[in-house]
Amino acid sequence: MNSLRAPRVRSVLDRLHAAADLDEDQPSPWPAGRDFTATPAQERADLMAGVYMPISARGGDLLYALIRAARPERVVEFGTSFGISTLYLAAAVADNGAGHVVTTELSDVKVAAARENLAEAGLQDSVTVLAGDALTTLADVPGPIGLLLLDGWKDLCLPVLRLLEDRLAPGALVVADDVSFPSMAPYLEYVRDPAAGYVSVEFPVGDGMEISCRA
Repeated sequence: MNSLRAPRVRSVLDRLHAAADLDEDQPSPWPAGRDFTATPAQERADLMAGVYMPISARGGDLLYALIRAARPERVVEFGTSFGISTLYLAAAVADNGAGHVVTTELSDVKVAAARENLAEAGLQDSVTVLAGDALTTLADVPGPIGLLLLDGWKDLCLPVLRLLEDRLAPGALVVADDVSFPSMAPYLEYVRDPAAGYVSVEFPVGDGMEISCRA
């Protein structure tokens, strides 16, 4: 069974990917000259509330395959946006017949849209969407976490990983998207250091995905 091929799921994914492609051709709403990382996370989320910032379709397929193979009981995502990546995660746990996705998003606009998209695809029962700052909303998520997807603000990927690290299951997979971005350098330095306890490999998907196994 592969829900990604089911008409109900496929139609939502196709619609969202098409909208995201059109979105890339639009001018960024980010004010010229403003320092991104110096701007508070909530203000960034509000300014970028209409921007998709999606995972690639091939990246989504990779996530789906990883979850089908690893069969994690708990999947955690940092950065829901409009729910494109979340749909791939939810389809995988639903097809496994076990597991649940916990995801978090700072923009109220995107939280509402993601919930609507998941419901339209019929996958809402496989996901809990938390609204707010990930460093707060994920603080009490119980372990063991079998797969962690980091696709929110890039400068916060390492802090979120460190927040959840003690709840990662042995052999857990940590997937970070857009690793070609310069702001991901501290994260990559950390997971690629053998002393951190990961086996880490970059995959040439989209803007780069780093897949790290908690060894």
